[in-house]
Amino acid sequence: MRANKSTSFHLPAGILGTTLAVLVVGFLAWAYQVSQPPPPKICGSPNGPPITAPRIKLRDGRHLAYKEHGVPKDDSKYKIIFVHGFTSCRHDAVVADTLSPDIVKELGIYIVSFDRPGYGESDPDPNRTLKSIALDIEEFADQLGLGSKFYVVGYSMGGQITWNCLKYIPHRLAGIALLAPVVNYWWPGFPANITAEAYSQMKLEDQWALRVAHYTPWLTYWWNTQRWFPICSAISRSLHNFLKQDKELLTKLLDNKDNYVAQVRQQGEYESVHRDLNIAYGSWEYTPLDLQNPFPNNEGSVHLWQGDDDLFVNVAQQRFIAQNLPWIHYHELTGSGHLFPHADGMSETIIKSLLGVK
Repeated sequence: MRANKSTSFHLPAGILGTTLAVLVVGFLAWAYQVSQPPPPKICGSPNGPPITAPRIKLRDGRHLAYKEHGVPKDDSKYKIIFVHGFTSCRHDAVVADTLSPDIVKELGIYIVSFDRPGYGESDPDPNRTLKSIALDIEEFADQLGLGSKFYVVGYSMGGQITWNCLKYIPHRLAGIALLAPVVNYWWPGFPANITAEAYSQMKLEDQWALRVAHYTPWLTYWWNTQRWFPICSAISRSLHNFLKQDKELLTKLLDNKDNYVAQVRQQGEYESVHRDLNIAYGSWEYTPLDLQNPFPNNEGSVHLWQGDDDLFVNVAQQRFIAQNLPWIHYHELTGSGHLFPHADGMSETIIKSLLGVK
């Protein structure tokens, strides 16, 4: 009896290899395409948003938009630059918005907030580094004529950026206040158990978003625009990270933000929130633990404020920083979350502590 002949079809080895190569190249081309952010919509450009705020022009040609608060600059005794947080803009100057007008007038306080690069109406900075944002702040102060020394208050991501001012322009500072400054989980020198515990307490979607920003920053745009997995909770405006006090303050905050929320990321998400993530959680050339006291003769002061019920920024890491930098005035707020600067009376307490007045 004759054996049955096989009827299965086999591709020649050369064709099979070519097919696989084409599929791999096609996949890589697709992956590259979806990982590339669209070009930013520059304010004032033909297809970009309009310019509505006053702006200064930096030496490299970029513009920073700003907003002034308080008494007129030329009549002021204290000049303060406010650095806004993540997915925010110049309108989110909490210490200016909630400070009593009577206190502002009595003490002679001038506060200026600005859109950080890529936010609001400030031009993106594709070459942004830890040092460059500090130098932007220094040049911004010089162009506004704030004098040889000025105060800086930074909140959340803006608080982390304020560390850069202490590192790169300490000679220009009259005082610093860091309000719940974001912590980089990959800063060396922090005890592994503290870092691991703090990291594990974050929502899973945030753990993954920060891993992407740190290890594969070229995928940050794709990760936070894809629809297969949950993205960074702050970018998606999730409310899961707010506890009791924060939820009580959130209504007031969101009501105020409705008027300008569309401006925050109007030039594109990559040059604002995505670049923020890549720099904040990337590899730093220093950590706060490396900093020296900028006021050895007590001619100024550095204040770090942190709520112990903050799900965005873990209190244990702030405690460790304060323990290792004894020249920092550390203020821990029991029962407070990430939005504590919005609580009644907090701005007055923060500003008076910074200025050394009662």
